[in-house]
Amino acid sequence: MACPPCPPSPLARVRLDDVAPHDGAAAPGYARAVGALAASLARRGAAVLELPAADAAVVRCALESARAFFRGRHAAYLYRAGRTLEDGELSPACMADAFRCLGKAARAALSAIARHLRLRTDVFNQLLDDTPLPVNEVSSSELLVAYSHEQLQSGHTLMGYLSRSSMPQVDRGFVTLVASDNPGIEVCDSNGHWYLADGVSGPNNLLLLTGRALSHVTAGLCPISQYRVTNENRASLTFRLVPHASAILDCSPILAAGHCIRQVYQPIPASQFMDDSYAEEHAVSSHLEEPSVSISSKQHGYCSMHVLHGQLSSDT
Repeated sequence: MACPPCPPSPLARVRLDDVAPHDGAAAPGYARAVGALAASLARRGAAVLELPAADAAVVRCALESARAFFRGRHAAYLYRAGRTLEDGELSPACMADAFRCLGKAARAALSAIARHLRLRTDVFNQLLDDTPLPVNEVSSSELLVAYSHEQLQSGHTLMGYLSRSSMPQVDRGFVTLVASDNPGIEVCDSNGHWYLADGVSGPNNLLLLTGRALSHVTAGLCPISQYRVTNENRASLTFRLVPHASAILDCSPILAAGHCIRQVYQPIPASQFMDDSYAEEHAVSSHLEEPSVSISSKQHGYCSMHVLHGQLSSDT
């Protein structure tokens, strides 16, 4: 008699405090938390970061602000630190605090991934925006705050880039963190099975996903998360940690750590990598029914979404 299939490994739940160093010192459970995080990303395509109470309060404020700001409409707003509001433009409350909170968590996750690969925890810092952000400089990373009510017409969702929920998506940056007040994201594991990854949603739980840029700078050692968004009644925050436009994505740290690198992973300017990834994603989805409004635009050398209060607009 054949043995029943083994149950899938559980999605790791790692406390942010366990992977974020304090005063230059690692937490007692740091190595165990880093290992659990890396194993979950490899096998399940995702992991969950548990926020401390103070950070969870900030995320809760931002989620509640999203519901109040959009007042039941299907809408989204893209926040970038350092960007000046245009005349008459309104922004949901708590965005600056939420951006800092999620940015800190994303960098901690990226550092933990680097440590698992036998790299310095700060090895990828040179590819990111400076912190604090210099005056008059706009962040490359972005925070998408969105609200969707039940199912949108034509099967589209505002999470991500307005694609069909049944169409697998990948992000172009290093890591993505998602917080929501209701579950609704399915992730594909290493066996090709889709599962609900954010079944336990709330302001203290962040779903961690990995993107194309991280896979490139790690020579494929860190897999790319594939996910799809179900159309739920939900407010959500999606933070994408993105390389700055002048960065060069290369695998020299991976090579120095003794890992093998395939020829395909050549150094490439981050701006070119991001735009090439956007073009590839657009080509794959071009056969789908187009949404009623276009949201692609170029900002700071990247093709990205520009979303305003109450409407979606395109800049070229």
